[in-house]
Amino acid sequence: MGNTKSGALSKAILDDLKMNTKYTEEELCTWYASFLKECPTGRITKEQFEGIYASFFPDADPTAYARHVFRSFDTNADGTLDFKEYIVALHLTSSGKTLRKLEWAFALYDVDGNGTISKNEVEEIVRSIFNMIPAEDQKNLPEDENTPEKRADKIWTFFGKSDNDKIGEGEFVQGVMVNKDILRLIQFDEPKKIQDKLKEKKH
Repeated sequence: MGNTKSGALSKAILDDLKMNTKYTEEELCTWYASFLKECPTGRITKEQFEGIYASFFPDADPTAYARHVFRSFDTNADGTLDFKEYIVALHLTSSGKTLRKLEWAFALYDVDGNGTISKNEVEEIVRSIFNMIPAEDQKNLPEDENTPEKRADKIWTFFGKSDNDKIGEGEFVQGVMVNKDILRLIQFDEPKKIQDKLKEKKH
């Protein structure tokens, strides 16, 4: 384990990430170097993660959403993300394969981690998404989804659920796969913005 201090990415992690994400070895090594600059300990805290998210949304408040995203990727619940968890988070939130992405979305909405989603949990995540939509843009949303409550109702109706029902992971993934409207309603379309921002930072 002598090379951990040198800031090199271990071959095992590199191979794993190359296989499970769309990133090249070169991209991963570059990101690892900048990750270590920002997080010399090799781990990113929730606060640092929220800070990164905040820089993408100067006109809105992404704190609550960033907190939920962080929770869904902190798989060992130790309050930090290592480089591998961080890269998988970036990959899945921007361009993951549909099934993996939907499994992640389920984890995002399963706020208490009990394996099912309630309508209250849907509302909580949708509310955090609304915090990131500038007020101007909110005015242009369709009448039946221009508040977190209306949007949560709409999602719940698509699943054919009554208020006290719960949704399991299989049903969630299946429902979203067969209904593009649900997919649109459950996600915040930040990847494009974030990708543009990342491109800007490279120049």
